Amino acid sequence: MDQNKIPQATAKRLPLYYRFLNNLQHQGKSRVSSKELSDAVKVDSATIRRDFSYFGALGKKGYGYNVEYLLGFFRKTLDQDELTEVALFGVGNLGTAFLHYNFVKNNNTKIMMAFDADPDKVGTEIGGIPIYHIDDLEEKMKDVKVAILTIPASEADSVTERLVEQGIEGILNFTPARITVPDHVRVHHIDLAVELQALVYFLKHYPLDK
Repeated sequence: MDQNKIPQATAKRLPLYYRFLNNLQHQGKSRVSSKELSDAVKVDSATIRRDFSYFGALGKKGYGYNVEYLLGFFRKTLDQDELTEVALFGVGNLGTAFLHYNFVKNNNTKIMMAFDADPDKVGTEIGGIPIYHIDDLEEKMKDVKVAILTIPASEADSVTERLVEQGIEGILNFTPARITVPDHVRVHHIDLAVELQALVYFLKHYPLDK
Protein backbone atom coordinates (compact mmCIF):
# COMPACT_ATOMS: atom_id res chain seq x y z
CA MET A 1 0.00 0.00 0.00
CA ASP A 2 1.32 3.40 -1.02
CA GLN A 3 0.75 5.75 1.92
CA ASN A 4 1.10 8.73 -0.43
CA LYS A 5 -2.16 7.72 -2.14
CA ILE A 6 -4.15 8.09 1.07
CA PRO A 7 -5.97 11.48 1.10
CA GLN A 8 -4.68 13.87 3.76
CA ALA A 9 -8.19 14.22 5.22
CA THR A 10 -8.29 10.44 5.77
CA ALA A 11 -4.79 10.41 7.25
CA LYS A 12 -5.84 13.07 9.78
CA ARG A 13 -8.71 10.90 10.99
CA LEU A 14 -6.62 7.76 11.55
CA PRO A 15 -5.40 8.80 15.04
CA LEU A 16 -9.06 9.39 16.04
CA TYR A 17 -9.97 5.88 14.98
CA TYR A 18 -6.93 4.44 16.72
CA ARG A 19 -7.67 6.17 20.03
CA PHE A 20 -11.29 4.98 20.09
CA LEU A 21 -10.33 1.42 19.16
CA ASN A 22 -7.70 1.43 21.88
CA ASN A 23 -10.36 2.44 24.42
CA LEU A 24 -12.69 -0.30 23.15
CA GLN A 25 -10.01 -2.94 23.59
CA HIS A 26 -9.40 -1.79 27.17
CA GLN A 27 -13.16 -2.21 27.75
CA GLY A 28 -12.98 -5.79 26.49
CA LYS A 29 -15.01 -5.16 23.30
CA SER A 30 -14.21 -7.54 20.44
CA ARG A 31 -16.06 -5.88 17.57
CA VAL A 32 -17.50 -2.53 16.58
CA SER A 33 -19.89 -1.31 13.88
CA SER A 34 -19.28 1.66 11.62
CA LYS A 35 -22.24 3.37 13.33
CA GLU A 36 -20.62 2.96 16.76
CA LEU A 37 -17.39 4.35 15.36
CA SER A 38 -19.33 7.17 13.75
CA ASP A 39 -21.07 8.17 16.98
CA ALA A 40 -17.81 8.08 18.93
CA VAL A 41 -15.50 10.03 16.61
CA LYS A 42 -18.20 12.30 15.11
CA VAL A 43 -17.50 11.20 11.54
CA ASP A 44 -20.35 9.89 9.38
CA SER A 45 -20.47 6.16 8.63
CA ALA A 46 -20.04 6.59 4.88
CA THR A 47 -16.81 8.55 5.43
CA ILE A 48 -15.50 5.89 7.82
CA ARG A 49 -16.22 3.12 5.32
CA ARG A 50 -14.54 5.14 2.58
CA ASP A 51 -11.53 5.83 4.80
CA PHE A 52 -11.20 2.14 5.62
CA SER A 53 -11.61 1.13 1.96
CA TYR A 54 -8.23 2.68 1.17
CA PHE A 55 -6.68 -0.04 3.31
CA GLY A 56 -8.53 -2.99 1.79
CA ALA A 57 -11.16 -5.25 3.36
CA LEU A 58 -11.07 -4.45 7.07
CA GLY A 59 -14.55 -5.56 8.03
CA LYS A 60 -17.48 -7.81 7.08
CA LYS A 61 -20.98 -6.63 6.23
CA GLY A 62 -23.38 -7.41 9.06
CA TYR A 63 -20.53 -8.25 11.41
CA GLY A 64 -18.73 -4.97 11.76
CA TYR A 65 -15.05 -4.61 12.49
CA ASN A 66 -12.82 -6.80 14.61
CA VAL A 67 -11.38 -4.43 17.23
CA GLU A 68 -8.14 -6.34 17.81
CA TYR A 69 -7.42 -6.69 14.11
CA LEU A 70 -8.20 -3.04 13.37
CA LEU A 71 -6.12 -1.87 16.30
CA GLY A 72 -3.14 -3.92 15.17
CA PHE A 73 -3.54 -2.67 11.62
CA PHE A 74 -3.69 1.00 12.58
CA ARG A 75 -0.89 0.60 15.11
CA LYS A 76 1.33 -0.57 12.28
CA THR A 77 0.00 2.06 9.86
CA LEU A 78 0.59 4.88 12.36
CA ASP A 79 4.00 3.50 13.40
CA GLN A 80 2.80 3.23 16.99
CA ASP A 81 5.70 0.94 17.83
CA GLU A 82 8.23 3.52 16.63
CA LEU A 83 8.92 6.36 19.08
CA THR A 84 9.08 9.90 17.71
CA GLU A 85 11.06 12.19 20.00
CA VAL A 86 9.83 15.79 20.34
CA ALA A 87 11.42 18.98 21.67
CA LEU A 88 9.31 21.73 23.24
CA PHE A 89 10.24 25.42 23.08
CA GLY A 90 8.79 27.81 25.64
CA VAL A 91 8.01 26.61 29.16
CA GLY A 92 5.23 29.07 29.97
CA ASN A 93 1.73 28.06 31.04
CA LEU A 94 0.91 26.18 27.84
CA GLY A 95 4.36 24.61 27.53
CA THR A 96 4.24 23.47 31.16
CA ALA A 97 0.85 21.86 30.55
CA PHE A 98 2.30 19.93 27.59
CA LEU A 99 5.19 18.70 29.72
CA HIS A 100 2.83 17.43 32.42
CA TYR A 101 0.57 15.75 29.85
CA ASN A 102 3.30 14.54 27.47
CA PHE A 103 0.86 12.63 25.27
CA VAL A 104 0.44 9.86 27.85
CA LYS A 105 -2.18 8.11 25.70
CA ASN A 106 -0.01 8.16 22.59
CA ASN A 107 2.57 5.39 22.43
CA ASN A 108 4.65 6.83 19.62
CA THR A 109 5.14 10.48 20.57
CA LYS A 110 7.02 11.83 23.56
CA ILE A 111 8.52 15.17 24.56
CA MET A 112 12.11 14.36 25.48
CA MET A 113 13.43 17.85 26.24
CA ALA A 114 12.32 21.47 26.63
CA PHE A 115 14.03 24.81 26.06
CA ASP A 116 13.55 28.22 27.66
CA ALA A 117 15.53 31.41 28.34
CA ASP A 118 14.36 31.85 31.95
CA PRO A 119 17.32 31.08 34.27
CA ASP A 120 14.87 30.00 36.99
CA LYS A 121 13.56 27.23 34.73
CA VAL A 122 16.79 26.14 33.04
CA GLY A 123 18.33 23.14 34.78
CA THR A 124 15.05 22.02 36.32
CA GLU A 125 12.61 19.29 35.27
CA ILE A 126 8.86 19.25 34.72
CA GLY A 127 7.16 15.89 34.47
CA GLY A 128 10.60 14.32 34.37
CA ILE A 129 11.55 16.30 31.25
CA PRO A 130 14.79 18.32 31.46
CA ILE A 131 14.68 22.03 30.61
CA TYR A 132 17.71 23.41 28.78
CA HIS A 133 18.68 26.96 27.87
CA ILE A 134 17.61 28.02 24.40
CA ASP A 135 21.27 28.74 23.61
CA ASP A 136 21.94 24.99 23.87
CA LEU A 137 19.47 24.09 21.09
CA GLU A 138 22.08 22.87 18.61
CA GLU A 139 23.99 20.86 21.20
CA LYS A 140 20.99 19.10 22.74
CA MET A 141 18.62 18.56 19.81
CA LYS A 142 20.84 16.15 17.86
CA ASP A 143 18.48 13.75 16.05
CA VAL A 144 15.15 15.18 17.25
CA LYS A 145 13.10 16.03 14.16
CA VAL A 146 9.84 17.38 15.63
CA ALA A 147 9.32 20.55 17.67
CA ILE A 148 6.44 22.23 19.48
CA LEU A 149 6.55 26.03 19.68
CA THR A 150 4.84 27.68 22.65
CA ILE A 151 7.16 30.70 22.69
CA PRO A 152 6.26 34.40 22.24
CA ALA A 153 5.44 35.25 18.62
CA SER A 154 8.35 37.68 18.48
CA GLU A 155 10.78 34.79 18.97
CA ALA A 156 9.18 32.36 16.54
CA ASP A 157 11.13 33.31 13.41
CA SER A 158 14.58 33.23 15.00
CA VAL A 159 13.98 29.90 16.74
CA THR A 160 12.47 28.42 13.56
CA GLU A 161 15.55 29.45 11.53
CA ARG A 162 17.78 27.65 14.00
CA LEU A 163 15.55 24.58 13.94
CA VAL A 164 15.64 24.47 10.14
CA GLU A 165 19.43 24.66 10.19
CA GLN A 166 19.41 21.85 12.74
CA GLY A 167 17.43 19.63 10.35
CA ILE A 168 13.93 19.85 11.81
CA GLU A 169 11.24 18.07 9.79
CA GLY A 170 7.99 19.03 11.54
CA ILE A 171 6.81 21.92 13.71
CA LEU A 172 3.58 22.22 15.71
CA ASN A 173 3.24 25.99 16.01
CA PHE A 174 1.07 27.36 18.82
CA THR A 175 2.29 30.94 18.32
CA PRO A 176 0.23 33.48 16.34
CA ALA A 177 3.25 33.98 14.04
CA ARG A 178 3.03 32.46 10.57
CA ILE A 179 6.56 31.14 10.35
CA THR A 180 8.30 30.58 7.02
CA VAL A 181 10.08 27.29 6.37
CA PRO A 182 11.55 25.47 3.34
CA ASP A 183 9.30 23.11 1.38
CA HIS A 184 10.73 20.00 3.05
CA VAL A 185 9.59 21.12 6.52
CA ARG A 186 5.95 20.58 7.52
CA VAL A 187 4.30 23.11 9.84
CA HIS A 188 0.90 22.76 11.52
CA HIS A 189 -0.39 26.08 12.87
CA ILE A 190 -2.72 25.94 15.87
CA ASP A 191 -4.07 29.31 16.96
CA LEU A 192 -6.33 28.71 19.96
CA ALA A 193 -7.88 32.19 19.75
CA VAL A 194 -8.84 31.65 16.10
CA GLU A 195 -10.25 28.19 16.86
CA LEU A 196 -12.37 29.60 19.69
CA GLN A 197 -13.59 32.46 17.51
CA ALA A 198 -14.56 29.96 14.80
CA LEU A 199 -16.41 27.83 17.37
CA VAL A 200 -18.45 30.81 18.59
CA TYR A 201 -19.24 31.80 14.99
CA PHE A 202 -20.47 28.28 14.18
CA LEU A 203 -22.58 28.19 17.35
CA LYS A 204 -24.36 31.36 16.27
CA HIS A 205 -24.75 30.72 12.56
CA TYR A 206 -24.75 26.92 12.17
CA PRO A 207 -26.78 25.53 15.11
CA LEU A 208 -26.74 21.77 15.49
CA ASP A 209 -30.00 19.88 15.02
CA LYS A 210 -31.61 19.06 18.34
